[in-house]
Amino acid sequence: MRDSVKLLIILSFSFLLLELQNRLEGIIPISGLLAIMSLGIIIKQNYSVLAERLSVKYNKLWIAAEIFLFVLVGATVDLSYAFHAGIFAVLLVLGALMCRMAGVAISLIKTHLTKQEKLFCMIAYTPKATVQAAIGALPLTMGLDCGEIVLTVAVLSILITAPFGAICIDNLYKRLL
Repeated sequence: MRDSVKLLIILSFSFLLLELQNRLEGIIPISGLLAIMSLGIIIKQNYSVLAERLSVKYNKLWIAAEIFLFVLVGATVDLSYAFHAGIFAVLLVLGALMCRMAGVAISLIKTHLTKQEKLFCMIAYTPKATVQAAIGALPLTMGLDCGEIVLTVAVLSILITAPFGAICIDNLYKRLL
């Protein structure tokens, strides 16, 4: 059986697990995502050669999926909320970014990295986009009153951190590493 067929079977089974989670909600607690991760771990443990080949296929699939994700999130954003949120949303993103960088610094305390390498790690962890794009719209789709502002701040986070991280990484890696 070709790896492409195996990938489609695993994807289909993954969607089935997610739907099973939705159908059994309130009856039996089940996490479709944990089941899918467990499936991947079992494949990696028992047949690592297949896991590597499937990983290559999933990476190719992710290229197209990532485009859809960002286009759909961008199409959902209401720019009037961005102007309404204004400087407070930007300050929230910058504050969260500083906390994230502090967390990276704390996690690197007992390592043997130089100060420059630690600084680079802190900078390298600043760009955030995929998670924000994936979960930023969830409150909106759930019908929560805060949905628009959460999505707007998530998109602002992408627009601030992704270029900042990319520019800093490209310009500082030779000096810091």
